[in-house]
Amino acid sequence: MDNTLLIGFAAGVLTAISTIPQIIKLIRDKKAQDVSPVMYFVLLAGNALWCYYGLLLDELPIIVTNAFSVVCDMLMIILNYRYSKK
Repeated sequence: MDNTLLIGFAAGVLTAISTIPQIIKLIRDKKAQDVSPVMYFVLLAGNALWCYYGLLLDELPIIVTNAFSVVCDMLMIILNYRYSKK
């Protein structure tokens, strides 16, 4: 694996896992008052576009890491809906 591909994967993985602490906190506390659903919808749209961009360029690091981010964003939206006060 060349350095460029390695750097791409490393950057993508670090960015993709950045939401995991928030997901864990939300699951643990079962409270979503401090989470902005709008931010995660915008993030979801951005990450989905990055996936599409990666597909257009046929760049695996962009596709894989942003697809994982899309899953995390959708999970945050679902958890936010589930744990927000009605």
